[in-house]
Amino acid sequence: MRFQPRIALFCAAFSTAALMGCEGRVAMDSADLETPDQKASYGIGLNIGSQLTETKDRLDRPAFLRGVEDALQGNESVVPSDELQVVLQTFAEEIQNAAQQDFDRLAVENSVAGDAYLAENGSREGVMTTESGLQYEVLSQGDGLMPGPEDQVQLHYRGTLIDGTEFDSSYERGEPAQFGVGGVIPGFSEALQLMSVGSHFRVVIPSEIGYGPQGTGGPIGPNATLIFEIELLEIIAPA
Repeated sequence: MRFQPRIALFCAAFSTAALMGCEGRVAMDSADLETPDQKASYGIGLNIGSQLTETKDRLDRPAFLRGVEDALQGNESVVPSDELQVVLQTFAEEIQNAAQQDFDRLAVENSVAGDAYLAENGSREGVMTTESGLQYEVLSQGDGLMPGPEDQVQLHYRGTLIDGTEFDSSYERGEPAQFGVGGVIPGFSEALQLMSVGSHFRVVIPSEIGYGPQGTGGPIGPNATLIFEIELLEIIAPA
C-alpha cells in the first residue's frame, strides 16, 4: 500500500479544530469531565486528535491551541494565509513521506522475519507445507465432513503475529464465528478445506496468501506472516 497524499484531510483537521472548546490555558489533565458539555468537548478533542496521530512528534501543542483559540474568538490569523497554505502543504507532505518510509521499512522487516519463521516452523516434526506455502499442524483430527469453498462454517479461532501479538480471537469474544469458506484470506480458506469437522489445526499463513504487502492498516502490518489456531465445529446447512 502506498500512502496517498492526505493534505486535504490534514488541513481539514486543523479547520475542524476550530470547533474544540478551549477556555484559557488550563493544564489539559486538569480539565473537568463531569457535565454533558465537558464530555462532548472531550469527545470532539479525541476525534480531532485521532486525525493528527501521524503529526504528534512534530505538532507544537501551544501553537496548535493558539490557532484553535484565535479561530474560536474570531481573530485574524497572525500568519498570512498564503504562507499558511505553503507551510501546511509542506508539513503534510513531510509527514506522509516519513510515514511511507516507516511503512516500507516495516514491510522489509516483516518479510525477513516471516521467511525465517516459516523456514524454522516448516522443519518441525508434524508440520506439513502445501504448494501455496501454507503450513499446518494437526493438533487433533476430527471425523466429520470437509467443507468446500461454497460452504458456511462455524469455528473457533485465534490469530496471532509471529511475535505472539494476538489480533483476533473468537475465544475472547466467547462465541464461535461463522463465515463463508471462500470469503476469507486465501490461506485461511485453504486451511479450512484441509480440515474435517471436529479437527483442531495450527496453521501458519505466509503473507502472499494472507494480507500481502498492504496489511490491514491495523495490527497486521505489510508482509506479515500469520499464525492461526482453528477448531472447525460445524458445516452450516443451507437454509
